[in-house]
Amino acid sequence: MSSVHDMSFPQPCVTMVHPCGLLTRREEPVPLKSISVTLSICEFVAGVSATLNYENEEKVPLEAFFVFPMDEDSAVYSFEAMVDGKKIMAELQDKMKAHTNYENAISQGHQAFLLEEDRCSRDVFCCNVGNLHPGSKVALTLKYVQELPLEADGALRYVLPAILNPRYSLSGWSEDSCLNMKTPVVPLEDLPYTLSVVATISSQHGIERIQSNCPLSPIEYHGDDKTSAQVSLADGHKFDRDVELLVYYSEVHTPSVAVEMGKPKTDSDCLMGDPSAMVSFYPNIPEAQPPITCGEFVFLMDCSGSMQGPMSKQDKSQLRIEAAKETLILLLKSLPIGCYFNIYGFGSSYEAFFPNSVKYNQHTMEEALRRVNLMQADLGGTEILRPLKTIYGASSIPGHPLQLFVFTDGEVIDSFSVIKEVRSNSLRHRYEENVISGC
Repeated sequence: MSSVHDMSFPQPCVTMVHPCGLLTRREEPVPLKSISVTLSICEFVAGVSATLNYENEEKVPLEAFFVFPMDEDSAVYSFEAMVDGKKIMAELQDKMKAHTNYENAISQGHQAFLLEEDRCSRDVFCCNVGNLHPGSKVALTLKYVQELPLEADGALRYVLPAILNPRYSLSGWSEDSCLNMKTPVVPLEDLPYTLSVVATISSQHGIERIQSNCPLSPIEYHGDDKTSAQVSLADGHKFDRDVELLVYYSEVHTPSVAVEMGKPKTDSDCLMGDPSAMVSFYPNIPEAQPPITCGEFVFLMDCSGSMQGPMSKQDKSQLRIEAAKETLILLLKSLPIGCYFNIYGFGSSYEAFFPNSVKYNQHTMEEALRRVNLMQADLGGTEILRPLKTIYGASSIPGHPLQLFVFTDGEVIDSFSVIKEVRSNSLRHRYEENVISGC
C-alpha cells in the first residue's frame, strides 16, 4: 500500500521530533549505509533527488519511520521506497483513508509507508515505512524542487543539510569540540556510510564560478559560453557540516525563460500533461541612498520694502517680514549638528551674516538668531540676482551639498534672469528652493 503527503493544517502540540533519518519507534536510528544526491540547478530553481540506503541489522522486525526536514520554499513531488527489491510508490489519498490502508497493511505484516506533514512544524515531514524484517535493506528516494535564495553578492545558495547523517566524531579532533558529546569516535576510513553529491548547473547566460564550503572535484564546463557545468563532492568529505554550494551567473540580472513539455501519458484534465514555462527575473534595483544628515544651508531673506506689508487685509494681520523671521528662526533651531550655514538679507543691496558659511554650533546659532531678530524690511527693491550669483560662485564644501531657502513675497525684479541663473547651476549643486510668500 502507499499513501499520502498530508496537507492538513498543523494542530497545537507541546513536543516535536528532533532526530531525523530512518528511526525506530523508540527513535533509535536504523543504520545508514549511503547517501546519493543528484542536484540539477536551472537558473533560480533546484531539482533534488536524494537516495538514502539503510539496513536493519537487528534480529527482530522493526517498524520504522523516516523524518526529514524541508525548506519552506521546497515542494516534494515524488517519494518511493525500495524494500528488499520491492518498490513502493507514494500516491495522494484522503487523510483518513490513508491511515486506514496503512494500518491494515501493517497488521497483515506487509510493507507499507505513510507520508504526512508534521503536525507541529510545516517544514518537517514524516513517513512511516512500516515493517522491516531482519536484514532488510531499504532505499528511500525523495525528489523535490526548491527555489534557491540569493545572497547579497548575487550568488545562488543551495544547502544539503547534514542533519540526516548520523553524527560521528573523527579521530584527531579536539576533545573540546561540541561534536564529541555522546558520539562515537572513528577514523575517516571507518565511517559506516558514504556520501556522493553530483550537481549539474545550467544558465542561458553563462556561469561565472561555483564555490563550496566543502572540497569539490574539478568543475567541468560545457560549451565555450559556459552555459552548463557539472561538479561533484570530492572524496574525503568529513560529514561534519552542511554541504553548501554558491553559484554565480555571468548575467544574473538578465531575464530568462525555460520551457518544459508536459507528460504525454496523463489524463486530459491533468495539469501535468500541459507544457509549462518558468520565467526567471532578478531585477537590478539600486539600493536606496541614506538620507543626508549634513549639508550647507543658505537662507535668503527678502528685506525689501514690500515685506513690510501685512500678510492679509485683516486688521492686525502679521507683517510679512515678521512671519518670515519666525519661520527662519524655527529652521535655524532645527539644523543638524555638523552642517554649515549662512544667512543673506537682500533688497536693492545685500549683506551676509558671515563672510563664508560657518559650522553650525551653539555659538554660531545664537549669533545668527540675534541678527535675525534685528532684520527689518528696509532695503528697497527685490533684487535677488546678485546674491544668487554670489552664493553659486562660492566654493562648495566637500560632503555638504548646498541647499538654498528663499523667503520672499514674490515681487522679484528681472525674474527671467533669476530663473536662468538657477537653471544654469542646477547641475553643479544639489539644492532645494523654498519660496515663502505673502498674499
